[in-house]
Amino acid sequence: MLKQFLPDQHVKSIFEISPKELKERNIKGIITDLDNTLVEWDRPNATPKLIEWFAEMKQNQILVTVVSNNKEARVKSFSEPLDIPFIYQARKPMGQAFRRALKEMGLKKTETVVIGDQLLTDVLGGNRNGFHTILVVPVAQTDGFVTRFNRRVERRILNWFRKKGMLQWED
Repeated sequence: MLKQFLPDQHVKSIFEISPKELKERNIKGIITDLDNTLVEWDRPNATPKLIEWFAEMKQNQILVTVVSNNKEARVKSFSEPLDIPFIYQARKPMGQAFRRALKEMGLKKTETVVIGDQLLTDVLGGNRNGFHTILVVPVAQTDGFVTRFNRRVERRILNWFRKKGMLQWED
């Protein structure tokens, strides 16, 4: 059961994910979380470095869709200026938003990765729906109310994975 929470890959930052690496694995699309994955949960806009990362993905024909549990106003105000498709109030880890993103990108699961900072939403949702999952270290040290609860549960799961030698990653 706990293996549903184990990411296929983990990185310190979204910026460690390169188009070259993705293309070598025949990945053509990214479903990514927004808050604390791409930017801090309370930062309204993309950073210049993140804008460059999106441009690099686009130049390499890798599609990106933001899939967030947050409200429409938050996700839209972040994504629209970047011309990035988005799905808000996704209800992750449920599968509907993942399937919708896949359909809108016109890709197969095997051609798509799910990237996020939370085990209970992003990794669990991606794993349950058959995607390759990549866990990133949260961008911010602070979280919204619901996420703070999730982080406590996640810490216990991550510690179990560490003790079993299934995940090497410092806090």
